[in-house]
Amino acid sequence: MNIGIDIRSLLEEKRSGVGEYAFRLLDAIFSIDKENNYFLFYNSFKDADKFIPEEWKKLSKVHLVVFRYPNKIFNFSLKFFNWPKVDKLLVESRQSPVKPDLFFLPNINFIALSPEIKKVITVHDLSFERFPYFFSFKRRLWHFFINPKKLIKNCDKIVAISENTKKDLMDLYRAKEEKIKVIYSGAIQEAEIAKNHFEKEELRKKYNLPDKFILFVGTIEPRKNIEGLIRAFEILKSEKGEAVKDCELVVVGQYGWLYKKILERAKKSPYGREIRFINYVSEKDKFYFYQLAKIFVYISFYEGFGFPPLEAAASGTPVVTSSVSAIPEVMGNAAVMVDPNNPKEVAEAIYQCLTDNNLRERMREKEKKQVAEFTWEKCAREVVGLFWGGPQ
Repeated sequence: MNIGIDIRSLLEEKRSGVGEYAFRLLDAIFSIDKENNYFLFYNSFKDADKFIPEEWKKLSKVHLVVFRYPNKIFNFSLKFFNWPKVDKLLVESRQSPVKPDLFFLPNINFIALSPEIKKVITVHDLSFERFPYFFSFKRRLWHFFINPKKLIKNCDKIVAISENTKKDLMDLYRAKEEKIKVIYSGAIQEAEIAKNHFEKEELRKKYNLPDKFILFVGTIEPRKNIEGLIRAFEILKSEKGEAVKDCELVVVGQYGWLYKKILERAKKSPYGREIRFINYVSEKDKFYFYQLAKIFVYISFYEGFGFPPLEAAASGTPVVTSSVSAIPEVMGNAAVMVDPNNPKEVAEAIYQCLTDNNLRERMREKEKKQVAEFTWEKCAREVVGLFWGGPQ
């Protein structure tokens, strides 16, 4: 089978969660699938070749198909003229020797495809429908022009990355259940993380990290409820006193929408000197942060999957996280679940994880079992099976 894939989400130096999903999934697919041919489509007026892994370029079954149109003009044409048909463009450009049998979209994006080609799309979440006020006007406008409901309706198969996302697709878009396949994303496994264990202390020095700290990793934006985390930290410090006096809060992540408001909230905190923000860090460094932290806290208001809690669990770090959306489904009993709207409850959970060594050990054992359920190889095999029209 000849499969076209949209890889435009990879063309970022600082990959988002969607970009990370596409990279990890495709890397796993190329490792296990020696039968299908893959034609990786992207459009970039500037040279973006550096974002494509060198290992992929050497694979005989993988072919890059690159276009250099200005993105705004290209997207405008896709939206308002439903042209060019990207699957036909691949053939007409002569960069692709055959017409694709199927086109895979790892995320929602502007696209125009021939009616007859089979289409498969991954839907990560519908947070922009559930909670539009968590998104900037520009981002809401982007979703409006893409029209995700119509795009998803026109696809033959839908990959939902959680049962929660499947439910949202059926509730909000009236998507047919028989078209949806829940395929969980993978997670970095403990063995891969352990390879670089000896470098952790170098990272502590590099970022001047305290000996004991609570960690958050994610985009600095309202949906992640960082202001709620700051309030929980204040309660922890004021009510638990001596037991947590040397514990700080470290927030790691790329600055997103309304980040200045969040930074200002931290600055005004009576414990502001003990709250540190560290902008985007490399994938490698991120896992060192997980390993060095005493506890990982992620009380987001909504997630379609939620990579960071699972990544922290893979690193052996106790996790306190939200009891909403897809997070309980992904974390099972391997984390302490809390109401993200109740900072006092969050503070108490953090305190228990910091001070109860028996609890910490029990959580680590549960984390190992939970993380083992989420592998990229398993995810890749199920996605490839769906390409072939595998069982639902």
